Amino acid sequence: MPMQHRRSANWKVSASSAMVPPMASARNRHAVPLRAPGARDRREIERLRARRRRPERHAARFLLAALLSAVLLLTLLLTAFGTWSAPPVATKPLATPAVLPGGQPLRQIVATAGSLHLQLPVSQSAVTAIGYHHAGDGSLMLNPVGRQGNAGLFARLWHKLAGTSETSLVWYQLRGARGPGTSVLSVGAAPGTDVYSPVDGTVVGITDYVLSNRTYGARIDIRPLDAPSVVVSLTHLRADPALTVGSSVQKARSKVGVIVDLTAVERQALARYTQDRGNNVSVSVRPAALLSVR
Repeated sequence: MPMQHRRSANWKVSASSAMVPPMASARNRHAVPLRAPGARDRREIERLRARRRRPERHAARFLLAALLSAVLLLTLLLTAFGTWSAPPVATKPLATPAVLPGGQPLRQIVATAGSLHLQLPVSQSAVTAIGYHHAGDGSLMLNPVGRQGNAGLFARLWHKLAGTSETSLVWYQLRGARGPGTSVLSVGAAPGTDVYSPVDGTVVGITDYVLSNRTYGARIDIRPLDAPSVVVSLTHLRADPALTVGSSVQKARSKVGVIVDLTAVERQALARYTQDRGNNVSVSVRPAALLSVR
């Protein structure tokens, strides 16, 4: 009897073991069945990817903008200061030919030096071009009237905004042997054109103008009535026979000489902006003390 009872107990245990399924492992119990991402999940993934790419796009845009800005700035600087690259232009008279070439010019201020006003010394209808260059001999810097015809981009934009781009008086910056500057005014006209005094004053000197050990016309020095501390000098001309030291002259009324041809001995920088060889009368202003020392 006890033996049978033990067998019965063992049978129950075996039966129970056979009826109860094996327990799943911890991994199997907590595993979540995989499923394909839905539309909402895909949108979230794309949003995360776009957020990661955003700094890269911003950096690329910044580098591209910096590169374009550098190229633009370099172009503007080269254009602004490249005053020598302007091509030759076809010039026209500064005014209608109411005055015949060689006649008296209409009164027109072409440059200033402090309180001193320099009048155009040649008839408007005879002018081929007006230019400025550096003298390097103590001459004072002149302030041109009008606009620069071969100015850089910034200057042209300024004249356009200021409304001065339509002025009839146009001047050109010339290279010259001593570099750019405005201490010498060159008024272009054909040889033989009459030259008139640019100021009211007194002739204080008539001397030979020498180039390559040869005399080419004269240098005429005039002491202005409005500025007796300076002397206005004219060169590239032959003095009028009636002009003497001590003669009184009136601006745009008193003839002081005629333009001479210097192209055989000196290349004229003004020819770049004229339709001829660039002959001109040159005007400069120097302190009177420099003249007395010479």
